Amino acid sequence: MADLKPLVLDIDGTFLKTDLLFEAFWAGLGRDPIATLKSLRFLRDPARLKAELAEIVHLRLDLMPVNPAVAELALHSTTEGREVILASASDRRQVQELAEHYGLSARVFASDGVTNLKGARKAEALVEAFGEGGFDYAGNEATDMAIWSHAENALVVGDVPASRRLAEEGKNIVNLPGGWSGRALIKALRPHQWVKNILLFLPLIASHRFDLATFGLILLGIVAFSAAASSIYIVNDLLDLEADRLHPAKKRRPFARGAVPISVGMVTCLGLSVLALGIAAVLNLWFLGVIILYMITSLAYSLKLKRMRWVDITTLAGLYTIRVVAGAAAAKVDVSSYMLIFVFPVFLTLGCVKRLTELTLATGDERLPGRGYGRADRGDLLNVAGIGVFGALLIFFLYSFSDQARLLYPDTWLLWVALIPIAWWLIRMVALGWYGRQDYDPIVFALRDKFGLGLLMITLSLMLWAAGLWQIWFGG
Repeated sequence: MADLKPLVLDIDGTFLKTDLLFEAFWAGLGRDPIATLKSLRFLRDPARLKAELAEIVHLRLDLMPVNPAVAELALHSTTEGREVILASASDRRQVQELAEHYGLSARVFASDGVTNLKGARKAEALVEAFGEGGFDYAGNEATDMAIWSHAENALVVGDVPASRRLAEEGKNIVNLPGGWSGRALIKALRPHQWVKNILLFLPLIASHRFDLATFGLILLGIVAFSAAASSIYIVNDLLDLEADRLHPAKKRRPFARGAVPISVGMVTCLGLSVLALGIAAVLNLWFLGVIILYMITSLAYSLKLKRMRWVDITTLAGLYTIRVVAGAAAAKVDVSSYMLIFVFPVFLTLGCVKRLTELTLATGDERLPGRGYGRADRGDLLNVAGIGVFGALLIFFLYSFSDQARLLYPDTWLLWVALIPIAWWLIRMVALGWYGRQDYDPIVFALRDKFGLGLLMITLSLMLWAAGLWQIWFGG
């Protein structure tokens, strides 16, 4: 077996379904954002940048998503006695650790803080070590052309159009599966979460503004908020890569499992942010201010606040409340202070339900990855949820005595009747979270829960009846 030529594997996008530079950047932003942002002064010196990021953060390389076809090839080659070597532009410390973890050759080729081992420089190093045509090489992008031209066999991972020229020149090409799909990218945008933006309709309903013009403005606002929310979901996923990979369900998210490259996510995030702010600016300056506040608060939540006990739940409630304010801003309708005071404890309760669900479904007693809660906090979360339920019901009851309520709802007693399905819905949501009988997002669950939707429809019907709208619309 001594005559077998070594198999040399690139890492980013080849052996791994991710990029270690971007992994280190986002992990660094989550753990030490100031030092990470300072490291960007070396953008024109990639080798130094990678070395700086490797100092700031230690990546869990054992959690990184591996390309199964390349990993199987590496295992088969090792079994038959062939040397399998990692050659990457990533920092040497990371490459050596990865090789050790997967039992590959201790001989590696990597950037060292001075030389960025990519393209022609990687080709020179490999030819110097093994000679012309003295190795097989697996890569996944056009810059690998410089190495493939000196290898005996070119192993192409995914679709690399430039590699077709090698086949025309007589080079032996072996194609391996790789790349990403637009379908996975759409999943990363979490379109199912856009249903949360139905909250923008609440001011329209509360003010009884049911004209088409107002409805159209709210729809535009929902598009803007959906784009803004998806951009933040991407940021959140990129900051949470390690935590998601340790989570029983979140490990299947596109970025965590390497189904979409981090670089694609970054470009998409930028595009969505521009779209959201553009639509907001067209609507009005008030709505633009609200959506900027939402994005800044969401970013702060992703970077820091979600790791702080109780602060994270309060922030979640605030983000949902901002959606209600956004609906009023988009349609230029007045929003009652009672409504904002009412919806905040409702959302605070749902934030507690979200954490209760995660803790109930957790497999151990340790703290949730990337969060500040453990199983011991379930009782406190239940108590805060109970306070939220009581606060919401009390505020709704007090609202029924306000001048605005008397003006909008002549049959005020029906508002008191509406307290029954509201209380039932809230208490049921808390109970389902306590027993782990819903998914990880209570808002999304609520909009799929038929029984719960029935309670909400009863509440809405009672309020429309109290307002006299049923009689206006249907006569009688």
